[in-house]
Amino acid sequence: MKKILSIALIGFSMFASAQISLAAKANLIFPTGSPSWKNIKGTVNDAIEGTGKNNAGFNAGLSVKVKLPGSFYVMPELYYTHFKNEFTTENTTFDVKSNRLDMPVLLGHNVLGDMLGVFVGPVASYNLSKDNTYNDFKENVKNNFTVGYQFGAQLEIKKLLINARYEGSFSKDERNFINKVSGSEIRYDNRPNLFLVGIGYKFK
Repeated sequence: MKKILSIALIGFSMFASAQISLAAKANLIFPTGSPSWKNIKGTVNDAIEGTGKNNAGFNAGLSVKVKLPGSFYVMPELYYTHFKNEFTTENTTFDVKSNRLDMPVLLGHNVLGDMLGVFVGPVASYNLSKDNTYNDFKENVKNNFTVGYQFGAQLEIKKLLINARYEGSFSKDERNFINKVSGSEIRYDNRPNLFLVGIGYKFK
């Protein structure tokens, strides 16, 4: 009993002494492949020049940063996310949109005081998109809830935040496109790997 009480008191004192900050953030989103610099750079350049079939998206939301002992911190976030992918098959162009609620829960470590930190953690996503129709094809979204992961870095300059991160997937956002005439089916995974870069403002 004494041990449990001691652990509870230590945990309460850590929580009471924790420094918590709230920030608003917005990011540009670029669907990409593997997290190599060459791949990410090419994806961003294609989006800027308009030559790629993947389109830049965005997200916006709130971030809470809770400082922990030993230069660590935990950073739960909540975003509204929108992006789209385009592909063509069977003489039909599919402009597949993603509207999601994303909730990353990131564990970070300050590597240069409070100015620069790195982080990693899971991200849960809930699909808000409605099924669409493309010529004779009807979209059927199979999974409303998917899980991925993120890692990246954040720079703090007073109240200004600058961050960059990579997002991969643990599960698929499976979508079936069914031809209403022939009954043929096209399967598509609409949870691509993403590169995100953005800014934020720290309120506290």
